[in-house]
Amino acid sequence: MTAASKDRLRLWLRLLRLTRHVDAHLRDRLRVDFKTTLPRFDVMAALSRHPEGLKMSQLSGVLRVSNGNVTGIADRLADEGLVERVPVPGDRRAMTLRLTPAGDIEFAAQARAHEGWINDMLSGISADDARAMAERLIKVAQAAENKENINA
Repeated sequence: MTAASKDRLRLWLRLLRLTRHVDAHLRDRLRVDFKTTLPRFDVMAALSRHPEGLKMSQLSGVLRVSNGNVTGIADRLADEGLVERVPVPGDRRAMTLRLTPAGDIEFAAQARAHEGWINDMLSGISADDARAMAERLIKVAQAAENKENINA
């Protein structure tokens, strides 16, 4: 191993540790404050960005999970009146999933709290540093994806 490869490994381990810490905190806060889960929050977040709705396969693609994972969550959210299934014209088997007005209200409250939790956790980082780090991480992610695509 070279010094550079060890530095990259340390970086990855620190990013992973931070991600796990933030993830655990968010899961706990969502459970305590909203009696919900991070996967449910993620489904509602994806649907909030697509008010026209998403087919289940599209939602799975956006979230990068299997249809099976999304179906159970969608069923529970629908039972609670937070999402609705709308038939797709011309495709008897397909359904579009979208937030209901109650789902919009609930997600808005969760999203405000989520942003606040993240802001509190990362309050030691200036806005300028946060933007610079985010830009740098985007470049790192793009480089990793390009490398992965070349080796595929």
